[in-house]
Amino acid sequence: MIPTKLKKGDTIGVIAPSNYIEKDDLEYINASIALMEASGFKVKFGKYVFEDTLGYGTSPEKRAADINWAFKDDEVKAIMCVKGGEDSNTTLDYIDYEMIKKHPKIICGFSDNTSILNAIHEKTGLVTYHGPTFKSLTSWETGYAYKQFVKTFVEDTRSLIMGEPEDEYTTIQAGQATGELVGGNLSLFTKLVCGKYAVNVHDKILFLEELGFEAAPEMVNSNIYYLKQNGVFDRIAGLWIGNYEHPSKISLEKIITNAIGDEYKFPIIKSDNFGHIDKKIIIPIGTKAEINTNEKIKIKLVEKCVDEGK
Repeated sequence: MIPTKLKKGDTIGVIAPSNYIEKDDLEYINASIALMEASGFKVKFGKYVFEDTLGYGTSPEKRAADINWAFKDDEVKAIMCVKGGEDSNTTLDYIDYEMIKKHPKIICGFSDNTSILNAIHEKTGLVTYHGPTFKSLTSWETGYAYKQFVKTFVEDTRSLIMGEPEDEYTTIQAGQATGELVGGNLSLFTKLVCGKYAVNVHDKILFLEELGFEAAPEMVNSNIYYLKQNGVFDRIAGLWIGNYEHPSKISLEKIITNAIGDEYKFPIIKSDNFGHIDKKIIIPIGTKAEINTNEKIKIKLVEKCVDEGK
């Protein structure tokens, strides 16, 4: 199930499933509002995006209520998570997945939003999007993230290339594989390996990134081993590694290859166009893609990820 593309005049619903909007965020939030409105879109915020009743945000029930509102409100045509955080997984029990099936629409975010993006796809079959948050549309310098938002959801919705043709890819382990995309932030995806919100990774292409200044190499290594010990690498079709910048200069691909060695034959590629960086392509969770390490652009979609609509 894929949602419908956006057009000028549509309303973007902004929710805070992770951290709430704080005073320090307002410069970028206001800039993103201005950017969207100048581009012809309307912006509508959830009821609880500014609420901090617990000292670390509002309750999971209220944050989930905003998620449910954004899907159910027919005026809202796409949903953007406002920012990341630490605990969006606490909302999962309170999301109305059956209602979402009846109101499919674009939902986009990254980092801590990994939890809800993968859970919503797993429970409903709706394609969700790992990409910029509302704040990050203007909190980085180049405007790359906003360009990707417009390209994917408004203008070039038939394109099978994620990002730009000049984005660079590196082969870590050669090969070819096709499968639906799942993944996001490593620390958050690790919480989705087992339990009632476990992501089905069988024959999927797993994409992973990590936040360098919060995740030390040994923590990353622990999470990779957790995936390994729970059979994730036995089941996936391919692995796509994104950005990880740690002061030690130890790379995510080095940690992964040290952990898994040559035990697995699936292709592994690396790129620096998704993660906690300026370059944020939009990766559709649940859309089929192909890794081919013989190509310059080593991963492409093999089916469209947004419906053209009427």
